[in-house]
Amino acid sequence: MRTKLDLTTWNRKEHFEFFRVFDEPFFGITTAVDFTQGYQKIKDKGYPYFLYYLHKSLQAANAIEAFRYRIEDDQVFLYDQIHASPTIGREDHTFGFSFMEYEEDFEIFIAKAQKQIAEVKNSTGLRHTDNTKRLDTIHYSSIPWYSFTGLTHARHFHFKDSIPKISFGKYTRENGKLHLPIAINVHHGLMDGYHIGLYLEKFQGLLNE
Repeated sequence: MRTKLDLTTWNRKEHFEFFRVFDEPFFGITTAVDFTQGYQKIKDKGYPYFLYYLHKSLQAANAIEAFRYRIEDDQVFLYDQIHASPTIGREDHTFGFSFMEYEEDFEIFIAKAQKQIAEVKNSTGLRHTDNTKRLDTIHYSSIPWYSFTGLTHARHFHFKDSIPKISFGKYTRENGKLHLPIAINVHHGLMDGYHIGLYLEKFQGLLNE
């Protein structure tokens, strides 16, 4: 379900009108979250590593309204719920797109996501399906081979995109703490650094639960 915003009363109307005509309306922030408690829970419970922090990230994004805004035909819609479209790597070093429906219950999310991962791993090509093209998603990727302090994305500027992109890197250990790098790229017409800060605060709190 989605609801169209009334742009005439939206306090970001001028911001939206300003940034929506940019050739590159996205901006990005790269930082790290404290992954110490989250990683310990993964070890204690035997949770799938990637799916654990993916679920927490998606849970945090659903809690922040700005991450559920999407632009369609120059109008802004608020989705009730958003899902994940992560890239999944294969043994032949290619990847495929996937669609993982958001579930509040982590065990249900795991069961559905693992089926989707298996399907991608046993397939070929990009799997650019109707589901992976859905607007009510976040585009996720993971770079588990190394940490990073910056990241860019391939962008088709003629395609009017408003879907957030979130990427994770390899965690690092420093002074007894684990740090998980995260890059967040979002449409500036829909949100600012403040909203990313809200997301990061929520994400960190969920990892620490």
